[in-house]
Amino acid sequence: MSPRPMFSRGTAACAPWVRTRLRTAPGAACALGLLVLLTAFLAAAFPRAVDRYEDEGLRHDLAAAAPRRSMLEVSSPAPGLEVPQAAREKAVREPSVASVHRRLLAGLPDPLRADTGQSAYGLRTTNPIPAGEPWFPRPYGIDPELTYTTQSALPDHSTLREGRWPAARGEVTATTEEVEAAVTEETAKALRIRTGATVSVPAIRGEQFTVRITGIVAPLRPEAAYWSAEPLLRTPSLVAKPTKTEPRYYWTAALLLPPDAAPVLLATTGQPEVYWRIMPDVARLTTTDVPLLRSSVASLEGGPGLLNVRTAVGETATVTTDLDEIVSAYDGMRQAIRPVVTVAAVGIGAVAVIVLLMTGGLIAGRRHTELALLRARGGSLRSLGGRLLAETAVTAVPAAALGLLLAVLVIDGTRLWPSAVGAAAVGALVCAALPVRTVLPHRRPRLHGGREDLVSVRPSRRRTVAELTVLVLAVGAVVALRRRGTGGGGGTDLLVSAAPVLVGLIAALVLVRLYPLPLRLALRSVARLRGAVGFLALARAGRSSAAGTLPLLALLVALTTAAFGGSVLAGVADARDTAAVLATGADARISGGADSAPLSDGLVRTVSGADGVQEAARVQIEYGVSLPPPEDGFEDARGATLIGVDPVTYARLARSTGIGAFPADRLKYTGPATPKGTLPSPDRVVPVLASPSVAQRLGDRPRDLQSMAGDFRIQVAGTVAHTPAVTDTSFMVVDAAALTHRQTTALLLTGDRLDAKELRTAAHRASKDLTVQLRSEVRAAYVDTPMQVGAERIYTAAIVAGAGYALLAVLLSLLRTAPERTTLLARLRTMGIGTRQGGRLLGLEAMPQALLAAAGGLLVGRATIALLAPGVDLVHLALSTGPGSGLLYNAPLRADPWSMVLPALGVIVLTAAVAGVQAWWTGRRGSITELRAGDSR
Repeated sequence: MSPRPMFSRGTAACAPWVRTRLRTAPGAACALGLLVLLTAFLAAAFPRAVDRYEDEGLRHDLAAAAPRRSMLEVSSPAPGLEVPQAAREKAVREPSVASVHRRLLAGLPDPLRADTGQSAYGLRTTNPIPAGEPWFPRPYGIDPELTYTTQSALPDHSTLREGRWPAARGEVTATTEEVEAAVTEETAKALRIRTGATVSVPAIRGEQFTVRITGIVAPLRPEAAYWSAEPLLRTPSLVAKPTKTEPRYYWTAALLLPPDAAPVLLATTGQPEVYWRIMPDVARLTTTDVPLLRSSVASLEGGPGLLNVRTAVGETATVTTDLDEIVSAYDGMRQAIRPVVTVAAVGIGAVAVIVLLMTGGLIAGRRHTELALLRARGGSLRSLGGRLLAETAVTAVPAAALGLLLAVLVIDGTRLWPSAVGAAAVGALVCAALPVRTVLPHRRPRLHGGREDLVSVRPSRRRTVAELTVLVLAVGAVVALRRRGTGGGGGTDLLVSAAPVLVGLIAALVLVRLYPLPLRLALRSVARLRGAVGFLALARAGRSSAAGTLPLLALLVALTTAAFGGSVLAGVADARDTAAVLATGADARISGGADSAPLSDGLVRTVSGADGVQEAARVQIEYGVSLPPPEDGFEDARGATLIGVDPVTYARLARSTGIGAFPADRLKYTGPATPKGTLPSPDRVVPVLASPSVAQRLGDRPRDLQSMAGDFRIQVAGTVAHTPAVTDTSFMVVDAAALTHRQTTALLLTGDRLDAKELRTAAHRASKDLTVQLRSEVRAAYVDTPMQVGAERIYTAAIVAGAGYALLAVLLSLLRTAPERTTLLARLRTMGIGTRQGGRLLGLEAMPQALLAAAGGLLVGRATIALLAPGVDLVHLALSTGPGSGLLYNAPLRADPWSMVLPALGVIVLTAAVAGVQAWWTGRRGSITELRAGDSR
């Protein structure tokens, strides 16, 4: 046997590549992991945040709707006379109706689920029955009309205040002579009902039976569906009886019978009806359930679901609900808001991708010499790329997984796969970007690379073609957004949503091509100066690598996204302010019902002297004034609103609110004064300020007008689209001094820090029918839906993330050339340059690109808002419901100076700060440490 060699080629020792690299540069690995963690968290958090506010918005809309609209009501007439009497009575008894109720709940199609606690069933009279007892109140001498119902589970939803619970004594039939009932406290108070009182109810065959009141109850949750589905069960109502003269009112109320007493209602003339009210349980509904929910409701109203209901109830059963309308309104708002939110997501996503590519470029630049040496010694591209992929994956994959886990823990959501896809995309991009970005420059070994100065390099034909392609895409996206808008019915279009990003990309390419021109001019000017710092700094700025396009692109896209997000929030705030002003007409408004109740002079004086009130404008409003027929002879029944004002005071109000400003002289009546004790002449001509529709109908010549305020002739002196006093679009504003019958029906107040309590106290002291409406309260009512709040939070996060990525792009750009600048300072110090001069040199070298990015970001942000404003409608994002919500037809973007200026200033300040810190740190280390022998820097 031959002796075994001491050393074997197959067992050559080799240090593990990944472990060695991570131990060599732990700081870079940790920084890369932190960046991936943050980006993966944002990518995973965005879809979960959207799902959460959309789910909460759906539940909010369903819960906030009136129960009579959101619940499913199944009803069927009581069995007719053709059915045997025993069978009729059995069909309406508690066991039979409860059995059908259980079958209905079990047969609800997905995703509908019932809230059994608020669902109810019973028998009711559909036609109210007059009550002739003399002790009932009769405001106009009309007997009250009562509804009788046997709603289930009354003790579970109310508290007994007086008496005892009503119960069925023995077996109740249609011929029973007396049954028991209960009423609510409000009904008992309004109709003067006491325990022990009896009400006679007429029967079909001319007989009658007695209903004895045994208890007075108080609802546990009056606003809940059990009581609010039919408010008459809880609260009586005064109903106007239609007459040709003034209306006459009478009381209507409901008496609550026990469920076992239902057969007695078959003998009444009230046309009894069996009903099952099913309140949907919205706690588990999500946005993904909307299509199936709409389909299920449609099926119940007129499809297979209705057939199943009729199988359980009977052939005459019907299903009524407004649930489909509520869901359709929600879906419309969601479809209008989602494209606007997608614009922010695309912008931040593009910035994040660019920053990740910059990170890969920074790492590739730092390791260029190392990989060139391995390549020269025979290393293949596959082996280099595989090792770099493994090295990056060890850091990026756990960081992306941790970002996903953090997003899942922080933000609630129902769907995991969109977040997982986002985090995985970030991890895959980082794992692929670094090997590709690092290996591609080493396809062909080169001894020395050519210069790639930003000033001297010429764009290739491929680059020109690529830039022209991006330009075409950007123009197409902007045109599509301006024409179709974000609220188009076609859903979310990624090309349209990427319009701000494409505009920023085009601006970056244009600025890179124009950048050498001002730099050359500055070099010529600085060359004549005696100092060498300025010339050297600008010369080095011109020699910066052409790869600096990527940082500039990141900065411009980040600044554009932040500016766009700020303009969205500013546009939303403006839309809400405008809607609040249109709803109130001033900072506060005091008026009676329909603006018809006259306000006393004492109230006007009291309110004018209240704290914070600067001026009170008296307004006289008369609705429905008949207009003279138009000159073309076509006549319609449309009227207009006549508004009498003091021209000077009202003109100041219009200017301060920005609603229909006009010069006071145009409205002031200058005709002859009316002698005391005589009526004004009906032939006097009064100038009016009219809306466009009224002005078109009146024409240019004087026209006769008859109104309760007086008869006179009017002539259009000007037109305004809106006016503070009313929200109508058909109005006429005249000088109140020209009116025959003058009175104040509304007060419009202006001032700061108005005391709402003091104003309401003064108004209610004058009359309890007066209402006080503050603009601040109306303004606060618009931020009420989770969908709107969630979308605004996403845009706020977009602004912060855009600014953060912009600053990170600055740091990465400066870190890429930091070793080169450090070596330069060390060499210049050996020639006598000081620390202060070194700081000035680094600052002046980095400042041209920082100024270019900041100024470009301001200009591009402003241009993007101007280009995209016509296509972005923020009405659904700004307004949902409330006064004035229907007065705005569009809400455009508005440039927000702070969101444009602050990130741009941050870029400049950060650049100067990094340059100063680097000069100070290099001065402390000394030249010997930096200028080592054999160093190639």
